[in-house]
Amino acid sequence: MSYLVVILIVGLLIVIHELGHLLVAKLCRIPIAQFSIGFGPKLLGRKWGETTYLISAVPIAGYVLPALDEREAREHPVSNRILFALGGPFANVVAAFAGLLALGVMELGLGVTEAAVFATTGIWTNVGQLATALSTLFAEPSQLSGIVGIVAIGGSQFGSTVAGLLTFSVFINLNLAVLNLLPLPPLDGGKILFCLLEKICQPLTRVQMPVTLAGWAFVLAVMVYATIQDLQRIAGGLFA
Repeated sequence: MSYLVVILIVGLLIVIHELGHLLVAKLCRIPIAQFSIGFGPKLLGRKWGETTYLISAVPIAGYVLPALDEREAREHPVSNRILFALGGPFANVVAAFAGLLALGVMELGLGVTEAAVFATTGIWTNVGQLATALSTLFAEPSQLSGIVGIVAIGGSQFGSTVAGLLTFSVFINLNLAVLNLLPLPPLDGGKILFCLLEKICQPLTRVQMPVTLAGWAFVLAVMVYATIQDLQRIAGGLFA
């Protein structure tokens, strides 16, 4: 049961990430064609205003699809497009702050102000640790873990208590924020990078599509590699 709860939490946190993009898009007047919870075939859908809101067959993750082609997208101010890209990571940081705030109040008995300081310090500390861990991944790629490993670790080590699940949610939220800010298309950081390059040298934007496709290939390859690593660890009992 704990593994199912962990899967649901991971899915929820990814939806929070996409909701951050959606909210910023609405604030910046970037038209959105579709917002989906999940991927794949549509199960339910309803259109409000210009946006169709969907629940799709594969419940993990989701997406926000702007109603713009490449030319129309570039007509929007660069600042708005950067804010749109930052919306998802920012939403995850806010969710992580809320989780640490709840831990401070519920588990440590802190007042709201003390818990807020605890949450802020915890975010800075965890982000620093994540940045350090990322810098060592290329030297030790065997340490990489994907969604299978995340669920396995979450279910076995964090899934039995509310405090454990809150701690796990903070960890996943900050991972989502930091990883998505890496300057690699198609991640949010890659989109921000090309927005900045557009201001520096307009012709560089012509390579955005092929670089994004290459980025997708790289991300998929990393996901496959991480999944194989996770399955080998599970077979060896390393997540027990």
